[in-house]
Amino acid sequence: MNEATPSFVTTLIAQRGNVAACRARIDEAVARAEALEPTLHAFTWRPDSYVEPDACAPLAGLPVGVKDLIDTADMPTSYGSPIWRGHRPQADAPVVAQLRELGALVFGKTVTTEFAWRQPGPTVNPWREGHTPGGSSSGSAAAVGAGILPLALGTQTVGSVIRPAAYCGAVGYKPSYDTISREGVHALAASLDHIGFFAREVEVAALAHALFVAKRSDAIDSVETWRKWFAPLASPPRLGVVRTPFDERLQDEQKANFEASLAHLRAAGAIVTEIAFDADLAQIVDALQVILRVEAGRAVGPEARDHRDLLSAHMRALIDEGAQIPQARYEAALSLQAQLRERSHALLADCDALVSVPATGAAPAGLDDTGDPTFCAPWSLLGVPAVTVPSGWTEGGLPLGFQIVGAFGEDLGTLRVAAWIERVIGARRELVHAASTEVTA
Repeated sequence: MNEATPSFVTTLIAQRGNVAACRARIDEAVARAEALEPTLHAFTWRPDSYVEPDACAPLAGLPVGVKDLIDTADMPTSYGSPIWRGHRPQADAPVVAQLRELGALVFGKTVTTEFAWRQPGPTVNPWREGHTPGGSSSGSAAAVGAGILPLALGTQTVGSVIRPAAYCGAVGYKPSYDTISREGVHALAASLDHIGFFAREVEVAALAHALFVAKRSDAIDSVETWRKWFAPLASPPRLGVVRTPFDERLQDEQKANFEASLAHLRAAGAIVTEIAFDADLAQIVDALQVILRVEAGRAVGPEARDHRDLLSAHMRALIDEGAQIPQARYEAALSLQAQLRERSHALLADCDALVSVPATGAAPAGLDDTGDPTFCAPWSLLGVPAVTVPSGWTEGGLPLGFQIVGAFGEDLGTLRVAAWIERVIGARRELVHAASTEVTA
């Protein structure tokens, strides 16, 4: 984006109080949803009409998708399960209530896999309808990737924000663990669950960070305060490249794209260093799987007890595997998690951020599986901030992503690095179509 061109965020701030502009944002989202939803299937529910927003509110008229794992009092919340079909929560989750207080419009509920685990919903990839959008935040990723929404809420336990964002050509942002209240969000594994965001660009993710993580609504008092709060980096960043024991799973196009992205960043002045990550990544992923299985049994216990026949085979297997894990092994996994989180600054090896691939490659063909989350798993266990930005395209026209990881609590700095990388790589495309899923460059 040209520096002289107003960004989406600065335009949003500058148009505060402009009723026509607020209405136009909503009308544009409605028009795209109506054109694309017959094929895309990103939403479980949308209202027939929308209340006119308070044009003077900070997020006046900003249409936002809310993952169907997150409670909304005025919209059904089924957690991706037939057990809860038609369920109406008594209250909004705090994150939704805050959205409304800021003037944002809850545009609709977006598809989730069953209780944020592997059983897919009907959503397709916005770039190729025969490919998965990823999961578990399938609908939020697809709605942003398709250009319906500039922002959507998701959740991540293993890789459910970063991976689908990469698959759908969106920006994904997973904040540091426990920086946003998870009250009113159906748990999968309480020690791993994060609320996260899908955004049109990194600056929109930074807007979400300012309001929901940093709790700094004053950052958007004016265009000037915003530019000061989310100022560009003064100099190119120092980046540490993370290689993993799982790299043999990478598709050739993802490998080539990652190396090309690193070359672009070096050419732009970044100091890019191959680091020896000072922790066992295979052990980290194993610890995450232990915690996930034990805690999923607790989170979905009531449903498993009363409605086991309505759970998917994926969920039944997850719960049954968790029941076989010894308590000592679970406690050891939690201990490792705490130790690594405490050491997260040291693990960055004097870099401003770590960089890695967000997935094995582009979105796999077929809708029965949501893809491999392994390349997100270490950062979910540590609870550190992670961002993915679009970094290129396969020959078949599917998006690829580039993941940026920071130290625990260093979310704003990580987003600033991600914004710099986004500008250098410049790989974002607009999805231009009506009801088809043909890509137009």
